[in-house]
Amino acid sequence: MDDSRRRFLATTATIAAAGVAGCLAGQSRPDDDLAHDATAWTNYDPDWTAPTDAPDTDVRTEDVLTGLEVPWDVSFAPDGTLFLTERVGRVRRFDGDTLSTVAAPEDAIDVSAVDDEPDDKPYWETWWVAGGEGGTLGVAVHPNYPNPGWLYVYYTAGNEDDWENRVARFDATADDPASTREIVVRGIPAAEAQNGGRIVFGPDNHLWVTTGDAATKADAQDPQSLAGKVLRVQATGAPAEDNPRHDGWDDRVYTLGHRNPQCITWLPDATPVVTEHGPNGLDEVSVLEAGGNYGWPDVRRPEGYRANPEMSRPALNTGLENSWAPTGGTFYTGDAVPSWRNCLVFGQLIAQRVGVVSLTPDGETRPPTGDGQRFEGDWLDADFGATAWQTLGSLGRVRCVVEGPDGALYATTSNRDGRAKEGYPKKGDDRLVRIVA
Repeated sequence: MDDSRRRFLATTATIAAAGVAGCLAGQSRPDDDLAHDATAWTNYDPDWTAPTDAPDTDVRTEDVLTGLEVPWDVSFAPDGTLFLTERVGRVRRFDGDTLSTVAAPEDAIDVSAVDDEPDDKPYWETWWVAGGEGGTLGVAVHPNYPNPGWLYVYYTAGNEDDWENRVARFDATADDPASTREIVVRGIPAAEAQNGGRIVFGPDNHLWVTTGDAATKADAQDPQSLAGKVLRVQATGAPAEDNPRHDGWDDRVYTLGHRNPQCITWLPDATPVVTEHGPNGLDEVSVLEAGGNYGWPDVRRPEGYRANPEMSRPALNTGLENSWAPTGGTFYTGDAVPSWRNCLVFGQLIAQRVGVVSLTPDGETRPPTGDGQRFEGDWLDADFGATAWQTLGSLGRVRCVVEGPDGALYATTSNRDGRAKEGYPKKGDDRLVRIVA
């Protein structure tokens, strides 16, 4: 066993020992009877402060798992067990020693991956592997796991051109998890592009779901469509009771007007934040307000936001000709990379880097820009000032970054999806790595 796996195993064993005691106290609580008080969240800190120093971007990574096939999302259970999805149709479990398959949704579309080493073909010749951008995407563990043992999965289902995205749950502790499947959200529009797909239990113990416009722009503004939205539901899939519930809105909708959000995370005061793919640049990071309309497709540029003050404004917009393709991330509160604490950390596919963004509340001191980029303008979110830095250009396409229960950051690559450039994929791709200061 290599050093990286040994450290992971030691960490999960410690977490499991502490987690068993915590789970026993909640054993009588049924899966849909969760407390929804965000102030009880372990990380809740209404007095948090943004960093005033620039982050250290001279970091490195160490492999935890190699030879994966387009891993898409990662979720840690309270006992330290790691679950990840591979877009090709598998949900995997890793306990620090053994990697096993928990479930493979039978109704998921067929998705392929390229070989794990580069060839002579230019990347655009392999761009549209089978399944496009669909497949087995987000994963989230029930907050009280392993009692109940529910594991939630967002995936693209269907045959030929008849696709939809679904959120299903499986009992990962059962002898046959596939036999326990329950679909909790169905009818999310799907296409070869812009499927959204991130699912996370938030500080309020509701399940948050990001959906893309599925290449049909108008659906993002249709309050009855589940496309181009952030959804907020109970563990059973029922709408969260305190959702906005505007007239004409589907009761599960929290915000609308999104193109392709693939990250949902929270500031320490439980305020949600998303990253979102733009069209040929114009990527955004937004701090969400319940019931907000984030503009797509009607608004995406400065002049549009100025002319439409009713639209919610992003904290940053990368502008034209500057494309990150931001993906899964986390608002980091750990100590393993100290200078990144209280920053948004997320993967980037087109830029093939990890992004670090400071979101400084209005009136507080912003960090020096250094080799980063400061976003300013009267058309941006007036409540937060965003400053961004890029790092880790040695991984290729970074699909997601998550914070582990050990306070470390973990990232997955997406180099076998047919779109990697500059010598990727490399032998051993795709990978799960730990980021080390």
